[in-house]
Amino acid sequence: MKERVLVAHISDIHLTSGYFSRELGENVVEEVNRVKPDLLVVTGDLTDNGHPHEYREAKAFLDRFKVERVLVVLGNHDSRNAGYMLFEELFGSRYPSVEVGPLRVVGVDSTEPDLDDGHIGRLAYRIVEDELKGFSGVKAVALHHHLVPIPGTGRERNIPSDSGDFLKLLSDLNVHLVLCGHKHVPWFWKLNEILIINAGTATTLRLKAHTPPSFNLITVNRNRVVAERVNSETLERQPICSMRIEA
Repeated sequence: MKERVLVAHISDIHLTSGYFSRELGENVVEEVNRVKPDLLVVTGDLTDNGHPHEYREAKAFLDRFKVERVLVVLGNHDSRNAGYMLFEELFGSRYPSVEVGPLRVVGVDSTEPDLDDGHIGRLAYRIVEDELKGFSGVKAVALHHHLVPIPGTGRERNIPSDSGDFLKLLSDLNVHLVLCGHKHVPWFWKLNEILIINAGTATTLRLKAHTPPSFNLITVNRNRVVAERVNSETLERQPICSMRIEA
């Protein structure tokens, strides 16, 4: 078993939107393929409105990543126009699980059809608990909506309505890492020994002031999680956070 794994975390691609940049998309694909991560995690908003042609383009785009293991979760834009049904046809379960080396990641659908607001729900609680309760390695959860407010994003909205209960569950399960997207602003919080990492938008120009498009590279072993942010335009890397994992 691998002792150390590299995770590429991208989010908010918004293919076919007027904000999508093909140049940024090419940069992200080429850089991720160059660094050869063990796992690619995509935290939603592959599309802009969940239409069939958008899903076909999203699938073709993600197929260009030469990564053996890929975990994809729904974003609020993907659930529009019954897009959640197309998601299941193209990407499988809305609650996927991947284990690689010391890491297990469980994906959660935090969306509600045709609404921007998030909700996780008791079904997801049971799935997360069943997948992670007996796991002895590094436990992670991936979802689209942010669980904690993100600074610099204006008036708060769209945090899942049950985020408090879900965070308590994650704390009770000793989850180490949460990966989110949605706000197009990269950030991280450490809460009750949980490292919560929000990705910015990887491939669009829908940006807040002085916030470049970006994605994350996260190195995980049994003792530590270390994350870097990669500028999608310049490919410059910036260390963003590190957390020691207690046995």
